[in-house]
Amino acid sequence: MRNNILKTIRRTALFSTLLLVCSCGLKSIPSDYTFIKGGFEKVELDKLGNGKILIYNGADISHKIDNTARLNIWIDDKPLGQLRASEYVIIDLKNGIYQFKVQHLDLVNMRSIDEVEIDEKTRVIKIKANLTSNKLTITNELPKNFDKFRYSEKK
Repeated sequence: MRNNILKTIRRTALFSTLLLVCSCGLKSIPSDYTFIKGGFEKVELDKLGNGKILIYNGADISHKIDNTARLNIWIDDKPLGQLRASEYVIIDLKNGIYQFKVQHLDLVNMRSIDEVEIDEKTRVIKIKANLTSNKLTITNELPKNFDKFRYSEKK
């Protein structure tokens, strides 16, 4: 009798854990931006800037494990698309102030809005999910393990 109760508890716990992990998949949004890949077979900082901006998902291991690292991104209400963990895109943005809306799913929708000023010196933007929201940082440097990143294809 006791073994049956323990088996039921284990199965329920396993099912609940799998449900939580699988439920954190955020539906992808189609991009309205033109991604720039030509001329960037090997991404280098000196090829970026003057409007050519690299945006990457800098998710850490805790968000990669439970599938909460997927980020849907809008720039001035125009969808950029979804960046998964360790993905990047290169887009062309003119100088100005832009509103970045970022969303990830971690049991509930986590949204953030950041005002970002783009100028001729802006090269790299890092966006990542955190526990309570999202964090956007203009780093102007490639991540240390950039060779493991992949270019996001338009979805």
